Order: sequence, then C-alpha cells, then structure tokens
Amino acid sequence: MPCSDFGHPFLHEATTTFAVMPNIIVEGGKSLSGTVQVLGAKNAVLKEMVSTLLAPGRHRLTNVPSILDVELMCQVLEHTGCKVEKGHHELWIVVPEELKPEAPIDLVRAMRASIVVLGPLLAMCGEARVALPGGDDLGARPIEWHMGGLEQMGAEFQLVHGELVASVEGRLVGTEVELPFPSVGATENLLFAGVLAQGETVIVNAAREPEIVDLAKQLSAMGAVIEGAGTSLITIRGVDRLRPVGHHVIADRLEAGTYAVAGAITAGDVTVTGCHPDHLRMEMKKLAEAGCDVELGDGWLRVRGPERAVAVDFATLPFPGFHTDMHPQMVALLSVAEGTSVITENLYDARFRYVGEMARMGADIQIEAQHAIVRGVDSLSGCPVLAPDIRAGAALVVAGLVAEGVTEVGDATHIDRGYEDLAGRLASLGAAIERSE
Repeated sequence: MPCSDFGHPFLHEATTTFAVMPNIIVEGGKSLSGTVQVLGAKNAVLKEMVSTLLAPGRHRLTNVPSILDVELMCQVLEHTGCKVEKGHHELWIVVPEELKPEAPIDLVRAMRASIVVLGPLLAMCGEARVALPGGDDLGARPIEWHMGGLEQMGAEFQLVHGELVASVEGRLVGTEVELPFPSVGATENLLFAGVLAQGETVIVNAAREPEIVDLAKQLSAMGAVIEGAGTSLITIRGVDRLRPVGHHVIADRLEAGTYAVAGAITAGDVTVTGCHPDHLRMEMKKLAEAGCDVELGDGWLRVRGPERAVAVDFATLPFPGFHTDMHPQMVALLSVAEGTSVITENLYDARFRYVGEMARMGADIQIEAQHAIVRGVDSLSGCPVLAPDIRAGAALVVAGLVAEGVTEVGDATHIDRGYEDLAGRLASLGAAIERSE
C-alpha cells in the first residue's frame, strides 16, 4: 500500500466555529486516570527514514507513529526514487541504486526536518538540491551550521531560486567539525555525511539527545563505524558501503511527557508505558517540584497530580536539560498553579507565540525578552483557540482539560504532525474530548 495512504484515526465529525479546519473539542473538569502507551518518536523516525537513503535495498522500520510528518517524509523519499509501503506502525522503504538528488520546495516548506537529506544525498550522489526549510515557525534555526560542516568536508553550496544547490567533487572527506551550538539537525547531517566519507570525521560539541543515540544505533547496524553517540564528541570512520536493516524506533519522550502533564493538570493518576523515563529526567523533576507524585520504572512512568500544583521555574536547554518541546505543556500546568513561575526559553525565539491563545483562556502570562512570567490563576475559561505549532497545540488541549466549559482547539493539523490520535488517547484516560473534521 502506498505510504500516501498512511491514515489518522479520528473520532467524530462535528460542526464548530472552526468548520473550515480540523479541530479538537475539549470539555474541562474530568480527572484523567489509566494507562496509555506511547509510540515511536517523531524526532527519531523522520531522520531514520532519511538514513535509509545511504543504503540501497529494502529497509524496515517498526514502532512508526501514524502522524502527518511521517506522511510528508514518505513523499520526500518517494520523490528521490524510493518505494514506500506501510503496515500497522511499520514502514518498508526500498531504496534504488540511483537516487534523484532533490527535495522539492512544497514538501520541504511543510517540514523542516527535510533539510537532513542534504548529508545522505551528497554522500550518495555527490549533489543535492534542497529547498530552504519550513515547518513550525519557531524563529531562527540556522542551517548555516549544517552547511558550514559539510563545506569543511568538501561540499560547495549555492542559493538558486530559493533552493540550496550542493555539490562535491568525488567523495566527501572526513575532518573535525566544531559546532557553535549542539544542534540536533546539524549533528544528524554530519553523521549522514561522515559514515560514507573518506577518512575520519569528528563532531565537536555534538548534540547528545536520545534520538541521536538511536540514529547512531541504526547506522551502526547498517555497517557504519560510530563512537561517542550520546556525548559531545562523536567520531565516525567512513566506510565504502552500507546495508539495509530493520530498526525499532525509540519511544517518543515528548508524547510521554505530554500525557504526564495531562495527568498532573487534572489531579489525575496516569501511567505511561513503552517509554524511557531517563529521557525525561529534568521534566519529571520539575513535575515533582510542582507537587506531583512521580514514580519511574523500567519502561514506564506514573504521575499523580495534586489538587493544585505549585509554581516552579525552569529554563529550556539541550539534552539533558528541560526540552523546549515540553515548555508549552508545562506552562499550561503552571498557568493554574499556586504562585508565580519564571520560564526561560533559550532555544527558539518565537516559542511564546502560543501565549496569546492561553491569555484568551484567562492565563496570566507576561513575556519579557526570552522569559515568561506565569502567575497562576484559580481557573481557566474554555473558548475557541488556534494551535500555532505542534507542542503549543498540545498545550492548549492540555489547558482545555481543566478549563471551565468547552475549549475548541482549531487548526489541529499542527497537532497531527507530532501526535497520533491525541484526542482518542486522552479520551481513553477519561477526558471529555473529541476530534472534528
């Protein structure tokens, strides 16, 4: 079956004020309880799909979430000449010996992760044409770090009609690349470039995220020689050829964290299975400081929320710090906590775009530069709001779980990019929630 048929499980159809777009309707006041299992990580599976370009043949990925970004990446791969089929949370990707080295503007604009095809296409084809990336508008996320590292390995770049046109004479050459910031995307592109490069590539100040470790695990199974994944110094010794493999995608820590916060904000009792609690150490620490009872086990976590949370401060940082993609959900909790919290956003300068929507619900949030001052209110009020990006959309749904009355989160397509059936999974925990088309 073509990957373009990758579907979404929706709940009900309804007529709402956002009739022109999909939305999620939440009636507040229900305490969540029960168990929910998470699927593979969006931030891992997209890059692991791209990594298949490095090895002609048939690859298999399991634990694949049914999300919009997976559909989009399928289309990117198909444009390069791959054939993609799906099963239940599975993908089979057949990579040809000769790839078409380009990613078109309509697909790349829809999903920023597409920029990581640069490394594999340069390594396999010696050239690449990739449109400047899009995705969630979270502010400046420089691709100069990607380009700078690849240039050190012998690539040349030109900007032609909105496309990056990259080329290399012969084979990429290993070198030492020091990143000015531990960028996940730049680290991934350099990994892709280094595994087939001539000689040794060393990435200094590499990203340490669990998704990087999982990608290195997949590449190693394909025959790559990689040391230091999960540390700030990664060494790659280039090989001549890689082979197709099967790979089980790592669990989505952000999905797990979202359900944990949903349990906390409703004074509920939620257990999340199929996850890695050690990937959420800082987030779980902050939930505990906010008054939650947090238990962590082998492959599971349990959060029991207090009648009312208490204020906590946090700052977003690269792993193992507090994940920027858990920032909006945590602010939803703190918006009804007792006291004043101060949140510092160190990664994305437009992360606070959701604050106006929270204010419509009655939240008291003041923005000062990269800081948000959140003064907890006694209650939120349900109303129509719009999801500006994936995590902000999830945060508005979470806020709706405790708001008085009904909250309609419009433009739920953003949420679909990162969550498989968020409404259905929250409903399984007792939420009064449905999705409308």
